[in-house]
Amino acid sequence: MTERFDCHYCKESLFGKKYILREENPYCVKCYESLYSNACEECKKPIGCNSKDLSYKDRHWHEDCFHCFQCKRSLVDKPFSAKDELLLCTECYSNEYSSKCHECKKTIMPGTRKMEHKGNSWHETCFTCHRCQQPIGTKSFIPKDAHNYCVPCYEKQFAMQCVQCKKPITSGGVTYHEQPWHKDCFLCTGCKKQLSGQRFTSRDDFAYCLNCFCNLYAKKCAGCTNPISGLGGSKYISFEERQWHNDCFNCKKCSVSLVGRGFLTERDDILCPECVYCLIYNTSLLYNRK
Repeated sequence: MTERFDCHYCKESLFGKKYILREENPYCVKCYESLYSNACEECKKPIGCNSKDLSYKDRHWHEDCFHCFQCKRSLVDKPFSAKDELLLCTECYSNEYSSKCHECKKTIMPGTRKMEHKGNSWHETCFTCHRCQQPIGTKSFIPKDAHNYCVPCYEKQFAMQCVQCKKPITSGGVTYHEQPWHKDCFLCTGCKKQLSGQRFTSRDDFAYCLNCFCNLYAKKCAGCTNPISGLGGSKYISFEERQWHNDCFNCKKCSVSLVGRGFLTERDDILCPECVYCLIYNTSLLYNRK
């Protein structure tokens, strides 16, 4: 007697019928489709054994149902994108959601390289220098007046040139006598130290740090012999072609300050009236004793 060959689920004989094996168990087509077939996302009907099952992220479609949500064209063997669980062909997705090139106004297709800056997008070939029209790519650039420039073109067209070295100033310049300088080029005429951020003065249109200016041009104090800069509101006393710092203008004998007071001179010395009086008095006594 021939051994029975039945459907694993309904037990009906499979002799002379189409069947499907699953985990080594035979099923009739009806039972298999009822138990294991996926439902189509589009038509909601089972995807039978005689149909191709197309899947994407655990979702399934009949081959005829796998089409663009927007234009209804088939997506079988074609690139597509998903938006809010809806399938769209590349063209429909681009028209609906892709960025538009700021230069040519055309859609930037998914998968193509694009350049972005301050909320705007460009095709890589459209992102060019406004002056030389060469693609900027990943190189540095400088935006100005709604246009982008590569650094060499920007420097040629817009950057000021340093008075000293004649090279463009792209950042950190100094203005002196209404002329631009690099910080590194704006130096003391005397010691060649950088003057940017320091107090300085000038003579004959040459800039000097305070130390050099004082050493070269400032008058010397008759008291301490150090230079009198007269800069920054510092006060000094002048008398008969001699000058003193305010703090140095003191009586030679008693060291009292003579600023704002009367004084007398004794050869190269300055004396307060009291010391002069004592000097005259002592001299008179000495003379009388003789």
